[in-house]
Amino acid sequence: MGLRRFFDRIEPHFLKGGKWEKFFPVYEMVESFIYTPKTVTTAAPHARSYVDMKRIMTYVVIATIPCILFGLYNTGLQVNTAIQTLGPSGWRAGIMEFLGIGFNPANPFANMMHGLTYFLPIYIVTLVVGGIWEVIFATVRRHEVNEGFLVTSMLYTLILPPAVPLWQVALGISFGVVIGKEVFGGTGKNFLNPALVGRAFLYFAYPAYMSGDTIWTPVDGFSGATALSVSASEGYQQLAANGVTWMDAFIGTIQGSLGETSTIACLLGLCFLLITKIANWRLVVGCLGGMIAFSSLLNLVGSDSNPMFAMPWYWHLVVGGYAFGLVFMVTEPVSASHTNLGRYIYGALIGFMVVMIRVVNPAFPEGMMLAILFGNVFAPLIDYFVVQANIRRRAKRHV
Repeated sequence: MGLRRFFDRIEPHFLKGGKWEKFFPVYEMVESFIYTPKTVTTAAPHARSYVDMKRIMTYVVIATIPCILFGLYNTGLQVNTAIQTLGPSGWRAGIMEFLGIGFNPANPFANMMHGLTYFLPIYIVTLVVGGIWEVIFATVRRHEVNEGFLVTSMLYTLILPPAVPLWQVALGISFGVVIGKEVFGGTGKNFLNPALVGRAFLYFAYPAYMSGDTIWTPVDGFSGATALSVSASEGYQQLAANGVTWMDAFIGTIQGSLGETSTIACLLGLCFLLITKIANWRLVVGCLGGMIAFSSLLNLVGSDSNPMFAMPWYWHLVVGGYAFGLVFMVTEPVSASHTNLGRYIYGALIGFMVVMIRVVNPAFPEGMMLAILFGNVFAPLIDYFVVQANIRRRAKRHV
């Protein structure tokens, strides 16, 4: 109650004519983040749901918790396992030695703490730099900073490799927030997913830091191919020879980005989003259907020169960023289609494209990021044709 009275007392200074009027967006951001604002609509809002943006964004962040926790564990597991052979190096290893935690990969606590030393700096830089851009645009436009950036910052962090330099983290989130969202008007008006825009910018601007065999386990001298890289060059059948089983990929104890490796953690988040009705199940069904149908077709067609033709759908599901993208980015309501039929088509298009990119383009074995951005571009067009088809069908009833 004391903090509430404090906000009530200082509020007049931020309103029109107050001495701090120009800082009103910053004040409103802090107050709305802690409390429900006192402002209400003055005209009929035609509300369709009681769920506000704060609750939606909070639910999405909650849904990422399994991926965050497992990402910490797996990042530490991969690093500690490599250290057993190559020895410790870097300031993070120095912190672990100073705290006396050690590098035992069989110790879950040691894995979690070592993973935290990679996750936390990336997330802090993302929050600070992205938050600065959000406040700048909110101040210029004189509107509040909403909770949408919390989701963007979390998703952006989880899709980065643990070895990414922090200056690139800052550059990528700047591009994602400014070019992917704010230039279109901010949260709710962007047609591209800002986290993916930032990640795509880094991939094309600095490919050596975003792909290859040395970035996924950040230990000096370590090199190891991801499951998709092995499948693209030798076939998925060789994954077992490289120590990767389907269950390993499903659980997530393999190399990859910070929060993308565990399919089961992603599915836990999906269950939460579906139960709370934040995610639309039609998008999920469409994306799974497109991926399963096209990968099965390629299995039937076969190829003597391209081993990726043989990869079955259940392997596509658990390798790379497919599961993470399906749960947290395909279902993102702003950049996805909004008509029911359009959601099926939109999801199927992404499912088709991710397999197409993985199989046909050997230079880029991962494909979920580009497939989702491709779907984002076509989402308005899909809705347009669905609406026009509905109009024509209804017009025929009265002919």
